[in-house]
Amino acid sequence: MTAYRARLTDQDIHRLVKAGDADDRAAAAHKLCRGMERAPLSPEDRAAAQKILRMLANDAAELVRRAMAVTLKSSDLLPRDVARKLAADVDSVALPVINFSPAFTDEDLVEIVRAGSAVRQVAVASRPQVSRDVAEVVAEVGCIEAVRTLAANDNADLAERAMNRAVDRFPQSGELVAALAYRQALPLSVTERLVELAGDAVREHLVTRHAVAPETAIRLATFARERATVDLVDQAAASADIGEFVARLNARKALNGSLLLRALARGQMTFLEHGLAELAGTPHQRAALMVHDAGPLGLKALYDRAGLPPRLFAAFRVGVDTWRQLQAEGKDTTSDGFRQVLLERFLTQRPNAPREDLAYLMERLDQAPAPERVSVANAA
Repeated sequence: MTAYRARLTDQDIHRLVKAGDADDRAAAAHKLCRGMERAPLSPEDRAAAQKILRMLANDAAELVRRAMAVTLKSSDLLPRDVARKLAADVDSVALPVINFSPAFTDEDLVEIVRAGSAVRQVAVASRPQVSRDVAEVVAEVGCIEAVRTLAANDNADLAERAMNRAVDRFPQSGELVAALAYRQALPLSVTERLVELAGDAVREHLVTRHAVAPETAIRLATFARERATVDLVDQAAASADIGEFVARLNARKALNGSLLLRALARGQMTFLEHGLAELAGTPHQRAALMVHDAGPLGLKALYDRAGLPPRLFAAFRVGVDTWRQLQAEGKDTTSDGFRQVLLERFLTQRPNAPREDLAYLMERLDQAPAPERVSVANAA
């Protein structure tokens, strides 16, 4: 134990073992634990150090035990048996270890959660890493604060079943709904439920950040009573099956020239192809060839067969030609920068589009982050 004993004087060891004053022993314990944590230890030194930790865990003074718990809360030096002993201690000693110690197994953490202490459940839920098995138990039996903390912890492995169980138990908790809504990834089933439960701001985040089912998107975009609405162009782009999405739109009579023009001006060419194919009753592959036909007749024939208003065709022609020009310049047609340049060039050509569509496109142009717009403009 030479590596870290050099940092301790004989007086430190005497204070740790013999001092009657808890403050003195706690100070010595803190110094000892800090020295152990920082020093390179041989296997023999490590075993000896852990014997001292077991002794400290049995100290009668809470202050001493807490000094060890706080100093070694994240250390792999703390043996599992000592971590479990500290976890069963008073909250001031237990919580730092429960919250951080890598010594615990999933079984240990599940046991802590099932014991029912709310503050300890929260400590488990906020750990730097929470496994799927532990997260599922927190969602199943944890108090509302623990479940909300778990939902807000992006390092918690939350399965779809656990998320749904959390919503089952606490559907009225706006904080839980918001915490789930702002996670990096959400299953479709969870998103659907949260859309129904969320307030306006959270709902708008959900439908912007995550894909929702076509029926939900159409309903939220159609009814004026919904203040936070869905942008169907964004939802189509996020859909795993655009063909199915446009078919649902058409069945609900929500697929029209205005929507397709907005999609085209924002670079969503696949949406346009599928939309025209659906309205014209033509296979998507054939519709795509007609849209990209360099001659004057392909797009016009498909457009007319789709039954769209003749007055809008010139705007569609401008959009497709602009898209093709940018593609010929070598732009990545899937990038945000491409869509931004396309929208800018489309609007500068003053297309003969309805006023409400132009207002929508101008609003989308204004929503682009300023640095991105500058860099894209320079790239163009």
